[in-house]
Amino acid sequence: MRTLISTAFISLDGVVEAPGGEPGYRNAGWTFKDVEFLPEAFDIKGQEQKEATAMLLGRTSYQAFSPVWPDMEDFADYKPMPKYVVSTTLTDDDLVSNWGETTILRSLDDVAALKETEGGPIIIHGSASLNRALSDAGLIDRYHLLVFPLLLGAGKRLFSTTDKDTRKLKLVDHEAYANGLQKNVFDVIRDVIR
Repeated sequence: MRTLISTAFISLDGVVEAPGGEPGYRNAGWTFKDVEFLPEAFDIKGQEQKEATAMLLGRTSYQAFSPVWPDMEDFADYKPMPKYVVSTTLTDDDLVSNWGETTILRSLDDVAALKETEGGPIIIHGSASLNRALSDAGLIDRYHLLVFPLLLGAGKRLFSTTDKDTRKLKLVDHEAYANGLQKNVFDVIRDVIR
């Protein structure tokens, strides 16, 4: 089974909306406007590109990233890898042609089936709504979180408020940086039925 990794820039109060400056959010660009940049705090981003063998995105994140990321040197390792977009509305005509092979998935069942295929880790960038749905469905295996020392208040959250059973996590890597950022890598603990 392939590992599904959710990676996110997240505020201390759980907001993931518009970290890079996407329009429409009052605190857009909070990752670089409000916290001193320390390159070592972002080393995990390079590691993710080396570890991942495919990328999973929701429609909104795909439409935001696909016009920009294919030509960005910072994301060069993602360009050739297969991409999967979960959407009920996109068609093949909506996909860009310069960002590697892209497949549209129509449901969480399609994502579950993808996880059963051969291959390495699949990484999810952005895609707040998709992350919440995947988490609630028990499909995410690992979280890579860069926690920013900010309280943003309103905004899209990484985790849903759905009433559900406790899901345990195991901290497998962590580091705190001089600028207040914290790296937290958690594996989702699967209950073993005996």
